Amino acid sequence: MTAAPQAGAPTVVVTSGEPAGIGPDICLALAEREWPCRLLVAADPRVMAERNAELGARVELVSVGSDGADAHRAGRLQLLVHHAPLPVVAGRLEPGNAGYVLGMIRQAVAGCSNGRYAALVTGPVQKSTINESGVAFTGHTEFLATLTGAPRPVMLLVAGKLRVALATTHLPLRAVADSLNEDDLLATIRVLAAGLRERFGLVRPRILVLGLNPHAGESGHLGREDLDVIAPAIARAAAEDIAARGPLPADTAFAPRQLTDADAVLAMFHDQGLPVIKYAGFGHAVNVTLGLPILRTSVDHGTALDLAATGRADPGSMVAALELALACIRP
Repeated sequence: MTAAPQAGAPTVVVTSGEPAGIGPDICLALAEREWPCRLLVAADPRVMAERNAELGARVELVSVGSDGADAHRAGRLQLLVHHAPLPVVAGRLEPGNAGYVLGMIRQAVAGCSNGRYAALVTGPVQKSTINESGVAFTGHTEFLATLTGAPRPVMLLVAGKLRVALATTHLPLRAVADSLNEDDLLATIRVLAAGLRERFGLVRPRILVLGLNPHAGESGHLGREDLDVIAPAIARAAAEDIAARGPLPADTAFAPRQLTDADAVLAMFHDQGLPVIKYAGFGHAVNVTLGLPILRTSVDHGTALDLAATGRADPGSMVAALELALACIRP
């Protein structure tokens, strides 16, 4: 069991995400254990009370202000109050509640930015519903970057000792090759190296960079991006004393002998890196956004509408996200 909080423990804010999904369920599950922090869950008290009853969870729910959180204790959950404008039914999406979802994120980011909260943990949101509400939304990563003015957010997935970052995030596959260029890739490597130092305490992190094409381009016979873009970016990073190597073929890069000498792997696109880490730790992996001026972790899964209010939602990734956030908080 996690240790009880000490005096001066940090405040961590958790956004409960899409109310019709499993966000409320896995937030309620956080109340089952002790946490060494002041834990604050942004949510509609009515939604949480209804889900609490549907699950038979018997969690004590306490509504507090943005500065009112005290030490967390098992069996009790402190709520940072937001109100969904329309009724919430588990499993049924309602675009009219998208503003509620985004409002929680905005307030949480503001609190982290002004130092009120030490970290943000985000529950899953439904991108399609937010877009249907009339708000252009590609994902948490890009939204958080806009809110904080961060020029280059980098998505890092963590499952135990395996860490996988992405050079590109939510792009159609046909757009990936055209989006890669040497300067941007070098900038991503810099953010990744800095994030591994600052968040994970690695003095000189070792980064394994994947190629884009099969066999890392097969010396140019299967595409020039590995020779003309990725390799030069790695060389420039090495000249800056960043311990990056590659490009390595993606089909062999995750072999244990390669990962022995790597603190993180940089994949070129979403479905090059994420299937591996989700196979290794789905339901217990954590998404970390590097390059932000705030500390943010998140679950590695979606809203799972079919599991909402059923008691079958696995809170493992939410628990892991909070554990990692606490581990990454620096004095």
